[in-house]
Amino acid sequence: MNSAEKTLARFLFKLKIHEANGVRFEDLFTQVMNYAEPGFQQIKPWGIIGDRKNDGYIKSKGIFFQVFAPEEKKSYSKVIKKLETDFTGLIKQWNPVNEFYFVFNDGYKGVNADSEIALELIRQEYKLKETGFKTAKDLENILFSLTEDQILSIIGFLPDPINIKTLDYSVLKEVIDHIMSLPLPDVKDSDIVVPNWDDKIQFNQISEIPARYLNNGYLMIGDLENYLNNNSSFLAESLKVKIRQIYDSGKQNNLVGDEMFWFIVAEASPRSESRYQTATIVIMAKYFEACDIFEEPQLGE
Repeated sequence: MNSAEKTLARFLFKLKIHEANGVRFEDLFTQVMNYAEPGFQQIKPWGIIGDRKNDGYIKSKGIFFQVFAPEEKKSYSKVIKKLETDFTGLIKQWNPVNEFYFVFNDGYKGVNADSEIALELIRQEYKLKETGFKTAKDLENILFSLTEDQILSIIGFLPDPINIKTLDYSVLKEVIDHIMSLPLPDVKDSDIVVPNWDDKIQFNQISEIPARYLNNGYLMIGDLENYLNNNSSFLAESLKVKIRQIYDSGKQNNLVGDEMFWFIVAEASPRSESRYQTATIVIMAKYFEACDIFEEPQLGE
């Protein structure tokens, strides 16, 4: 599966995640786990006994999973109550429980701190080896650890990306769309400190205006990092590779300084509109700091 096919497969899997609530999400989780863990056993509700608070487990390892996919994902008081109730019921009926994972369809939004604390308290009280959340990004990471045939059996038919003319499913478009949907950061209350990269700016012959754009873009770096952290590792890696490819293409054309800056903006931005270009520069600021684009000054230069 090449990069374009994998990007499309990820797009189709995300659609499944966003459409999956309740039993549909549990079935999707089970599909992935059946391939990833040969010892995984799903437990289906049966009559009045239900599933005894166990949606699936790996018996040989004492690893148990409880799945929760509410339609409303912002009510974390319900999440905490659900995980505490389910674990209390689980520990009374299944043993040994070495590890407990709460599988939650967060819609790639992440989980809040109180939920994490609640699971950690369970781990400490019951002296478990490990507890944790398994969210959409975790399922996606597991999915892409499978063979190509297994991936296709989960996401379904994969059309040839070359034949798709009306849909832009690229990682750049996804991340740029997300950045554009965010409000501007309240700099007054922010703890963001723009890095001191003046030496790199000068070394790469970037003039004042593009440098100012990079500094402004960096103010939204926290939002970008949160989005990447709540998605699979494939997204972050693909984004870095794509930006680097654009930069390398500019180098092959002997572009430097402001010409290189505007070349990357033009190539990475889906449209020549300020809102797209501004979001693109947020991404550029991240990889400018990490030295994935533009050159790092050498000592003594």
